[in-house]
Amino acid sequence: MDSEVGGGESSNPKKQRKHKGKHDKPKPWDEDPNIDRWKVDKFDPSWNAGGMLEVSSFSTLFPQYREKYLQEVWPMVKTALKEFAVACELNLVEGSMTVSTTRQTKDPYIIVKARDLIKLLSRSVPAPQAIKILNDDMQCDIIKIGNLIRNKERFVKRRERLLGPNLSTLKTIEILTGCYILVQGNTVAAMGSFKGLKQVRRVVEDCIKNVLHPVYHIKILLMKRELAKNPALANENWDRFLPKFKKKNVQQKKVKTKEKKPYTPFPPPQPPSQMDLQLESGEYFLSEKKKSERKWREKMEKQAEKTAEKKKKREAAFVPPKENNATNEVGSSNANENIEVAAMAKSLKRKAKEFRNNQADGDVRAESYIANADQARAKKKKLSSKSD
Repeated sequence: MDSEVGGGESSNPKKQRKHKGKHDKPKPWDEDPNIDRWKVDKFDPSWNAGGMLEVSSFSTLFPQYREKYLQEVWPMVKTALKEFAVACELNLVEGSMTVSTTRQTKDPYIIVKARDLIKLLSRSVPAPQAIKILNDDMQCDIIKIGNLIRNKERFVKRRERLLGPNLSTLKTIEILTGCYILVQGNTVAAMGSFKGLKQVRRVVEDCIKNVLHPVYHIKILLMKRELAKNPALANENWDRFLPKFKKKNVQQKKVKTKEKKPYTPFPPPQPPSQMDLQLESGEYFLSEKKKSERKWREKMEKQAEKTAEKKKKREAAFVPPKENNATNEVGSSNANENIEVAAMAKSLKRKAKEFRNNQADGDVRAESYIANADQARAKKKKLSSKSD
């Protein structure tokens, strides 16, 4: 026996160590293309003939403005839950809705669906739309966006960005994701498939956090829809086809770096007190009379300085502006030119008169008159230059 025990102990190290997932071997149905693993089979009551052993219940509060609407639609909700043998209660005093299982309830997951139903009703989702959550192929997600940003103005602006003009952006996201979306207060309620809800959450959170505008997400979803139509790209990575958007003109906070002072074990020097300053200036030893005289003298000096400044400002308005020398030179040159033009016109008139008189006599030469006129003009220019 001992030898057997000893032999067994010696063989222990040779045994293979246990590792996680050693039984996870490929199964023949893993690669079967005819099996849809995302399909949810409809519940058959024969699967749970005994019913529920314990009572499960959920309750949620609703805002006061939903009270009137819930009273009107509660019979519809009660009828929808009665088909699945789920009890419901509307408490107007506490402002709460409660759902619970009964002995006739067969589906164990229907209570979770009923919980989602009252959550959607409290978040302002219309009752006909909220009742669709009881179907097996419909899921819901309530996204909390109120705590993603602190500034109230920015939050309202980004929430409007998610809605778009005339709710156009929201409707486009609904069409591309195949989900129902309702933005209400600090939450976004979405209903649809798991894949669509995942896309909606990404779009909403990126919009509120200012990571990416919803329009860019819409462009990416459109391209993904087109790529999904091509069976050749079914098993390939689509990142090379999708656009990559970068932020532009983003204001970044400047990080203030404080210069580290060299460490000294001694405390900083104490600032001088008012008494120390008076001792340094000698004012501490003056009498009260001399102190008051000194203060009065300083006050009068400051007053005199201020009156001198005000007087200077008043007198500045009466100082004549300096004349511009360039304008005087231009004016004198213009005057000289005007004198020359007048003299020229006068000489031409005189010559024209002489020409008419000589023409009457019959001996006329126009070249001589023009030459004489030029000579006379040159003489006048010389005389004007000498006078200047």
